Amino acid sequence: MFKRYGLSPRLLVAAMMVAIGSTAIAQTPPPLLLAQTYQEGTELEGYWVSEKLDGVRAYWDGETLQSRQGNKFNAPDWFTEGFPEQPLDGELWMGRQRFAELSAAVRRYTPDAEEWRRIRLMVFDLPASEAPFSERLAQLERLLGDSPSPHLALIPQHRATTHEALMAELDRVVAAGGEGVMLHHGASRYRSGRSEDLLKVKRHQDAEAVVIGHVPGQGRHEGRLGALLVERDDGRRFRIGTGFSDAEREAPPALGTTVTYKYFGLTSTGLPRFASFLRIRDDEPAVQ
Repeated sequence: MFKRYGLSPRLLVAAMMVAIGSTAIAQTPPPLLLAQTYQEGTELEGYWVSEKLDGVRAYWDGETLQSRQGNKFNAPDWFTEGFPEQPLDGELWMGRQRFAELSAAVRRYTPDAEEWRRIRLMVFDLPASEAPFSERLAQLERLLGDSPSPHLALIPQHRATTHEALMAELDRVVAAGGEGVMLHHGASRYRSGRSEDLLKVKRHQDAEAVVIGHVPGQGRHEGRLGALLVERDDGRRFRIGTGFSDAEREAPPALGTTVTYKYFGLTSTGLPRFASFLRIRDDEPAVQ
Protein backbone atom coordinates (compact mmCIF):
# COMPACT_ATOMS: atom_id res chain seq x y z
CA MET A 1 0.00 0.00 0.00
CA PHE A 2 1.31 3.47 -0.79
CA LYS A 3 2.48 5.79 1.93
CA ARG A 4 2.23 9.51 1.39
CA TYR A 5 5.41 10.60 -0.43
CA GLY A 6 6.80 7.11 0.18
CA LEU A 7 7.24 3.72 -1.45
CA SER A 8 6.29 0.12 -0.90
CA PRO A 9 9.25 -2.05 0.20
CA ARG A 10 9.49 -3.51 -3.33
CA LEU A 11 9.67 -0.08 -4.95
CA LEU A 12 12.04 1.19 -2.25
CA VAL A 13 14.50 -1.59 -3.10
CA ALA A 14 14.16 -0.77 -6.81
CA ALA A 15 14.78 2.91 -6.13
CA MET A 16 17.89 2.10 -4.07
CA MET A 17 19.22 -0.05 -6.91
CA VAL A 18 18.64 2.77 -9.38
CA ALA A 19 20.45 5.23 -7.12
CA ILE A 20 23.38 2.88 -6.56
CA GLY A 21 23.62 2.07 -10.25
CA SER A 22 23.52 5.71 -11.35
CA THR A 23 26.37 6.51 -8.99
CA ALA A 24 28.45 3.61 -10.20
CA ILE A 25 28.13 4.34 -13.92
CA ALA A 26 28.62 8.10 -13.92
CA GLN A 27 30.61 9.15 -16.99
CA THR A 28 31.72 12.40 -18.56
CA PRO A 29 28.86 13.61 -20.77
CA PRO A 30 29.72 14.72 -24.31
CA PRO A 31 29.65 18.52 -24.89
CA LEU A 32 26.20 18.67 -26.50
CA LEU A 33 24.37 21.70 -27.83
CA LEU A 34 20.97 21.88 -26.08
CA ALA A 35 17.79 23.62 -27.19
CA GLN A 36 15.77 26.46 -25.73
CA THR A 37 12.02 26.84 -26.39
CA TYR A 38 10.70 28.87 -29.32
CA GLN A 39 8.58 31.90 -28.52
CA GLU A 40 6.29 33.65 -31.00
CA GLY A 41 7.95 36.89 -32.08
CA THR A 42 11.39 35.33 -32.53
CA GLU A 43 13.02 36.68 -35.68
CA LEU A 44 13.09 33.66 -37.98
CA GLU A 45 15.47 34.98 -40.62
CA GLY A 46 18.58 32.82 -40.75
CA TYR A 47 17.03 29.74 -39.09
CA TRP A 48 16.79 26.26 -40.57
CA VAL A 49 13.76 24.03 -39.86
CA SER A 50 13.79 20.26 -39.30
CA GLU A 51 11.51 17.71 -37.68
CA LYS A 52 12.06 17.10 -33.96
CA LEU A 53 12.51 13.35 -33.79
CA ASP A 54 11.26 11.45 -30.77
CA GLY A 55 14.44 9.42 -30.54
CA VAL A 56 17.41 8.94 -28.24
CA ARG A 57 20.19 11.53 -28.39
CA ALA A 58 23.48 10.00 -29.47
CA TYR A 59 26.99 11.37 -29.98
CA TRP A 60 29.46 9.61 -32.25
CA ASP A 61 32.96 10.66 -31.15
CA GLY A 62 34.68 9.05 -34.12
CA GLU A 63 35.13 5.72 -32.33
CA THR A 64 32.20 5.06 -30.00
CA LEU A 65 28.50 5.90 -29.83
CA GLN A 66 27.70 7.69 -26.57
CA SER A 67 24.57 8.69 -24.69
CA ARG A 68 23.77 12.12 -23.26
CA GLN A 69 25.42 11.03 -19.99
CA GLY A 70 28.54 9.68 -21.69
CA ASN A 71 27.69 5.98 -21.48
CA LYS A 72 28.52 3.79 -24.47
CA PHE A 73 25.62 2.37 -26.45
CA ASN A 74 26.07 -1.37 -26.88
CA ALA A 75 25.43 -1.31 -30.61
CA PRO A 76 26.56 -4.24 -32.77
CA ASP A 77 29.95 -3.65 -34.41
CA TRP A 78 28.36 -3.78 -37.85
CA PHE A 79 26.03 -0.90 -36.94
CA THR A 80 28.86 1.65 -36.74
CA GLU A 81 30.94 0.13 -39.55
CA GLY A 82 31.60 2.86 -42.09
CA PHE A 83 30.86 5.72 -39.69
CA PRO A 84 33.27 8.65 -40.30
CA GLU A 85 36.15 9.55 -38.00
CA GLN A 86 34.59 12.98 -37.37
CA PRO A 87 32.21 13.42 -34.42
CA LEU A 88 28.49 13.42 -35.26
CA ASP A 89 25.53 14.68 -33.21
CA GLY A 90 22.16 13.07 -33.83
CA GLU A 91 19.30 10.86 -32.68
CA LEU A 92 18.98 7.10 -32.71
CA TRP A 93 15.57 6.61 -34.31
CA MET A 94 13.19 3.82 -35.31
CA GLY A 95 10.35 5.98 -36.60
CA ARG A 96 7.52 8.11 -35.29
CA GLN A 97 5.74 6.99 -32.12
CA ARG A 98 8.23 4.18 -31.48
CA PHE A 99 10.19 5.71 -28.61
CA ALA A 100 9.37 2.97 -26.08
CA GLU A 101 10.51 0.25 -28.50
CA LEU A 102 13.66 2.21 -29.35
CA SER A 103 14.47 2.96 -25.72
CA ALA A 104 14.24 -0.72 -24.79
CA ALA A 105 16.49 -1.68 -27.71
CA VAL A 106 19.31 0.79 -27.06
CA ARG A 107 19.39 0.13 -23.30
CA ARG A 108 20.14 -3.58 -23.60
CA TYR A 109 23.60 -4.70 -22.51
CA THR A 110 23.48 -7.47 -25.12
CA PRO A 111 22.21 -5.90 -28.34
CA ASP A 112 19.44 -7.55 -30.33
CA ALA A 113 20.53 -7.58 -33.98
CA GLU A 114 16.97 -7.51 -35.31
CA GLU A 115 16.17 -4.41 -33.26
CA TRP A 116 19.33 -2.57 -34.32
CA ARG A 117 18.61 -3.29 -38.01
CA ARG A 118 15.55 -1.04 -37.60
CA ILE A 119 17.55 1.82 -36.06
CA ARG A 120 19.38 4.64 -37.80
CA LEU A 121 21.51 7.48 -36.49
CA MET A 122 19.73 10.57 -37.81
CA VAL A 123 22.44 13.23 -37.91
CA PHE A 124 21.82 16.94 -37.45
CA ASP A 125 25.22 18.43 -36.63
CA LEU A 126 28.99 18.20 -36.99
CA PRO A 127 30.33 19.19 -33.54
CA ALA A 128 34.06 19.38 -34.33
CA SER A 129 33.60 21.78 -37.25
CA GLU A 130 34.23 25.44 -36.48
CA ALA A 131 32.08 26.58 -39.41
CA PRO A 132 28.65 28.23 -38.99
CA PHE A 133 25.70 25.83 -39.06
CA SER A 134 24.76 26.54 -42.69
CA GLU A 135 28.27 25.52 -43.73
CA ARG A 136 28.20 22.53 -41.40
CA LEU A 137 25.07 21.34 -43.17
CA ALA A 138 26.89 21.45 -46.51
CA GLN A 139 29.82 19.58 -44.95
CA LEU A 140 27.43 16.92 -43.62
CA GLU A 141 25.79 16.52 -47.02
CA ARG A 142 29.19 15.81 -48.57
CA LEU A 143 30.32 13.57 -45.71
CA LEU A 144 27.19 11.44 -45.44
CA GLY A 145 26.47 11.44 -49.16
CA ASP A 146 29.59 9.32 -49.63
CA SER A 147 29.01 7.16 -46.55
CA PRO A 148 28.84 3.39 -47.12
CA SER A 149 26.77 2.95 -43.96
CA PRO A 150 23.04 2.25 -44.34
CA HIS A 151 22.57 3.24 -40.69
CA LEU A 152 23.44 6.92 -41.14
CA ALA A 153 21.09 9.59 -42.51
CA LEU A 154 21.01 13.39 -42.49
CA ILE A 155 17.84 14.94 -41.08
CA PRO A 156 16.25 17.08 -43.85
CA GLN A 157 16.49 20.83 -43.26
CA HIS A 158 14.88 23.81 -45.00
CA ARG A 159 14.92 27.56 -44.48
CA ALA A 160 12.44 29.15 -42.06
CA THR A 161 10.18 31.91 -43.37
CA THR A 162 7.27 33.14 -41.23
CA HIS A 163 5.67 32.20 -37.93
CA GLU A 164 2.51 31.15 -39.77
CA ALA A 165 4.47 28.84 -42.07
CA LEU A 166 6.31 27.42 -39.06
CA MET A 167 3.02 26.65 -37.26
CA ALA A 168 1.64 25.02 -40.42
CA GLU A 169 4.76 22.84 -40.58
CA LEU A 170 4.35 21.97 -36.90
CA ASP A 171 0.71 20.95 -37.44
CA ARG A 172 1.68 18.81 -40.43
CA VAL A 173 4.38 16.98 -38.48
CA VAL A 174 2.15 16.41 -35.43
CA ALA A 175 -0.74 15.19 -37.61
CA ALA A 176 1.64 12.64 -39.14
CA GLY A 177 2.59 11.33 -35.69
CA GLY A 178 5.69 13.46 -35.14
CA GLU A 179 6.67 15.32 -31.99
CA GLY A 180 7.46 18.83 -33.21
CA VAL A 181 10.04 20.82 -35.15
CA MET A 182 13.45 22.35 -34.47
CA LEU A 183 15.01 25.66 -35.45
CA HIS A 184 18.79 25.99 -35.84
CA HIS A 185 20.38 29.34 -36.66
CA GLY A 186 22.53 29.20 -39.77
CA ALA A 187 25.15 31.63 -38.47
CA SER A 188 25.71 29.82 -35.17
CA ARG A 189 28.82 27.89 -34.12
CA TYR A 190 28.57 24.59 -32.29
CA ARG A 191 28.93 25.08 -28.54
CA SER A 192 27.90 23.02 -25.53
CA GLY A 193 25.03 24.00 -23.28
CA ARG A 194 21.62 25.58 -23.87
CA SER A 195 21.45 28.24 -26.53
CA GLU A 196 18.85 30.22 -28.48
CA ASP A 197 20.77 29.16 -31.59
CA LEU A 198 18.76 25.93 -31.26
CA LEU A 199 15.03 26.11 -30.52
CA LYS A 200 12.38 23.42 -30.12
CA VAL A 201 8.88 24.19 -31.39
CA LYS A 202 5.94 22.22 -29.95
CA ARG A 203 2.26 22.79 -29.19
CA HIS A 204 3.03 21.99 -25.59
CA GLN A 205 6.17 22.37 -23.53
CA ASP A 206 7.93 19.45 -21.89
CA ALA A 207 10.58 19.05 -19.24
CA GLU A 208 12.04 16.50 -16.87
CA ALA A 209 11.81 16.04 -13.12
CA VAL A 210 12.81 13.43 -10.55
CA VAL A 211 10.23 11.36 -8.67
CA ILE A 212 10.52 11.93 -4.91
CA GLY A 213 7.21 10.47 -3.74
CA HIS A 214 3.87 8.84 -4.49
CA VAL A 215 0.50 10.30 -3.50
CA PRO A 216 -2.16 7.58 -2.97
CA GLY A 217 -5.19 7.62 -5.22
CA GLN A 218 -8.80 8.13 -4.20
CA GLY A 219 -12.08 7.02 -5.72
CA ARG A 220 -11.47 4.66 -8.64
CA HIS A 221 -7.71 5.02 -8.07
CA GLU A 222 -7.89 3.95 -4.40
CA GLY A 223 -5.09 1.53 -3.59
CA ARG A 224 -2.85 2.69 -6.41
CA LEU A 225 -1.08 5.82 -7.61
CA GLY A 226 -2.98 9.08 -7.47
CA ALA A 227 -0.12 11.42 -8.37
CA LEU A 228 3.65 11.65 -8.51
CA LEU A 229 5.46 14.16 -6.36
CA VAL A 230 8.40 15.37 -8.41
CA GLU A 231 11.26 17.83 -8.08
CA ARG A 232 12.83 20.01 -10.77
CA ASP A 233 16.51 20.86 -11.04
CA ASP A 234 15.84 24.16 -9.25
CA GLY A 235 14.38 22.35 -6.22
CA ARG A 236 10.74 23.32 -6.89
CA ARG A 237 8.29 20.50 -6.21
CA PHE A 238 4.85 19.79 -7.65
CA ARG A 239 2.45 16.94 -8.42
CA ILE A 240 1.73 15.17 -11.68
CA GLY A 241 -1.68 13.51 -11.49
CA THR A 242 -2.70 12.82 -15.09
CA GLY A 243 -1.37 11.04 -18.15
CA PHE A 244 -0.89 7.62 -16.52
CA SER A 245 -2.16 4.31 -17.86
CA ASP A 246 -3.80 1.85 -15.46
CA ALA A 247 -0.62 -0.25 -15.55
CA GLU A 248 1.51 2.79 -14.63
CA ARG A 249 -0.79 3.57 -11.70
CA GLU A 250 -0.42 -0.02 -10.49
CA ALA A 251 3.39 0.03 -10.84
CA PRO A 252 4.47 3.68 -10.88
CA PRO A 253 7.98 5.02 -11.50
CA ALA A 254 10.22 4.41 -8.50
CA LEU A 255 11.85 7.09 -6.36
CA GLY A 256 14.86 8.57 -8.10
CA THR A 257 13.44 7.94 -11.58
CA THR A 258 13.57 10.79 -14.09
CA VAL A 259 10.25 11.34 -15.86
CA THR A 260 9.25 13.56 -18.77
CA TYR A 261 6.05 15.60 -18.39
CA LYS A 262 4.23 18.01 -20.65
CA TYR A 263 2.67 21.31 -19.58
CA PHE A 264 1.08 24.45 -20.98
CA GLY A 265 2.95 27.46 -19.68
CA LEU A 266 3.56 28.41 -16.06
CA THR A 267 1.32 29.45 -13.20
CA SER A 268 1.72 32.80 -11.44
CA THR A 269 4.04 31.04 -8.97
CA GLY A 270 6.26 29.70 -11.74
CA LEU A 271 5.16 26.05 -11.65
CA PRO A 272 4.07 24.03 -14.71
CA ARG A 273 0.42 24.52 -15.67
CA PHE A 274 -1.61 21.32 -16.30
CA ALA A 275 1.43 19.04 -15.88
CA SER A 276 0.77 15.59 -17.36
CA PHE A 277 2.96 12.47 -17.35
CA LEU A 278 4.50 11.51 -20.70
CA ARG A 279 6.97 8.71 -19.95
CA ILE A 280 9.92 7.55 -17.93
CA ARG A 281 13.03 9.13 -19.40
CA ASP A 282 15.17 6.01 -19.39
CA ASP A 283 17.37 5.98 -22.47
CA GLU A 284 20.78 5.32 -20.93
CA PRO A 285 22.43 2.08 -22.11
CA ALA A 286 23.05 -0.77 -19.69
CA VAL A 287 26.59 -1.10 -18.33
CA GLN A 288 28.40 -3.68 -16.20
